[in-house]
Amino acid sequence: MSSTNSTLPLHPYYPIEAEIIGYLANEWNTLELCSMFAAGCTAIFTVTYLVVKRLRPNVSNSDMITVLWFILCSFIHLFFEGYFAYNFRRMGSMQDLFGQLWKEYSLSDSRYLTQDAFVLCMESITAAFWGPLSFVTAGLIAVDHPLRYPLQMIVSLGQIYGDVLYYATSLFDHYILDLSYSRPEAAYYWGYFVLMNAFWIVFPGILLFNGVNASWRAFAALAKVEKARKANGASVAAKKQR
Repeated sequence: MSSTNSTLPLHPYYPIEAEIIGYLANEWNTLELCSMFAAGCTAIFTVTYLVVKRLRPNVSNSDMITVLWFILCSFIHLFFEGYFAYNFRRMGSMQDLFGQLWKEYSLSDSRYLTQDAFVLCMESITAAFWGPLSFVTAGLIAVDHPLRYPLQMIVSLGQIYGDVLYYATSLFDHYILDLSYSRPEAAYYWGYFVLMNAFWIVFPGILLFNGVNASWRAFAALAKVEKARKANGASVAAKKQR
């Protein structure tokens, strides 16, 4: 019996030989955790919607959606990912809501429970920079400030860069080193790892494109104004010479 027990995995994560210090199984199941996460997002969206409508009653639908996106990003980056960066040494034993949510997600990527250097650095940078900047960007969009576009592009590019590296490092280990961090069930790989992270490529990609397009139009309009001003100046100078 002791020999048989010693061969059993001590946790549900892959690779099964991964060492997870102080691991404790979650007390809440997947449905409960996902429901609480969805409830939190709904509360954030509701409060943000009401505040933006009060600040700018005629806000467009596209701007409202963009504000909601950046506010959600700010909370996830700053508090959820910041929580991981602060507690990375003891994630396996954390039993509060954020800790159990991370352990649920880690079924698709066990690096979050094994003190992996890359995910720690990536999440720390995300929490320290993209979290606060997402909040500032949301505020600038809410009041339609011109600085919204530069910050929108900076944050979106940073999110895309971090997400691409996140995918790339995991896929390199999977296909080159034959080391998989996700459980074999499709729901974990395609649902958690692929789908949930794809949002931070699709939405930032759209926002980056929109920001570049807006900047292009602004500089083109400025160039026309400058050209017209110079033409008018030359015309006035020519009339004076006459």
